[in-house]
Amino acid sequence: MAKIIKVEENNIGIRIDKFLAQEFFSLSRGEIIRNIKEGKILVNKEKIKPSYHLKENDEIKSNISFEREEVTPNNEIKLNIIYNDENIIVVNKPAGIQVHPDNNERKNTLANALISKFPEIKDVHDEALGSYLRPGIVHRLDKDTSGVIIVARNQKTFNELKEMFQKGKINKKYVALLYGQIKDKKGIITRAIARAGNYRKQTVAGTKTKTKIRGAVTEYRQLKRFNEYSLIEAHPLTGRMHQIRIHFFSIGHPVVGDKLYKLKSIKENNLAKRQLLHAEKIDFTLFGQKLSFLAPLPEDFNVFLKNID
Repeated sequence: MAKIIKVEENNIGIRIDKFLAQEFFSLSRGEIIRNIKEGKILVNKEKIKPSYHLKENDEIKSNISFEREEVTPNNEIKLNIIYNDENIIVVNKPAGIQVHPDNNERKNTLANALISKFPEIKDVHDEALGSYLRPGIVHRLDKDTSGVIIVARNQKTFNELKEMFQKGKINKKYVALLYGQIKDKKGIITRAIARAGNYRKQTVAGTKTKTKIRGAVTEYRQLKRFNEYSLIEAHPLTGRMHQIRIHFFSIGHPVVGDKLYKLKSIKENNLAKRQLLHAEKIDFTLFGQKLSFLAPLPEDFNVFLKNID
């Protein structure tokens, strides 16, 4: 039976062979390329090349059977649960663990741990390609970003939270340590973001940008100034991939420890083992109930601050 996949906004610009290889563990990229060349995978009912870059609202039609690989429970990963009820699970995610499985990591993710403790979330997801690999997960944090993350325990809550995130009805506060002394005590960064040419990271959109451009807005407030650093509080008003990291990198103050968005002119502090970015607080109203959750700064972040004070 043919499967129709509608391309979501966050996948625009990715090569179709890379996109499908990331989403399905059961087929290698080579096998996907072969099926594309044989016409078993079509885009908008037309045969395409493996190098085709996905566009907004593209429909991928697959006439091959993809074997669904379930998320494997892993009870060896400890969960720091801030709160849970019949609708949500709120977790303080440590740095160094990715949120859900992909082709490189299948068993040691937050989703693996969640499935082990809350097996009912297994079938809580949308219809997006590979969504069963993200059970109950309505938003994500980068692997090396720590902090608050919300997980839905049932489909009704999942749908409600997804819509709230899309409409900007969920307030998020991050704490980040930046290189250099940021000039203004508070400000707002309004710079559109697009995928870079290699599709591995984001870039501030320019006049020659060929990939999908998305508006992005980040408000910030300076918390403390050090000789070579600035501790700030950031409020992303949009939810673009790597938004906070790319925005502060773009104004010459990248996040300390960020291996992807860094300036050659800045001498890295080798004591930072990861990007010092933490999702500290999240506020929202769910089914008429006002909710607010806080995750204190993790030990590695506090130790770094103590050493530079």
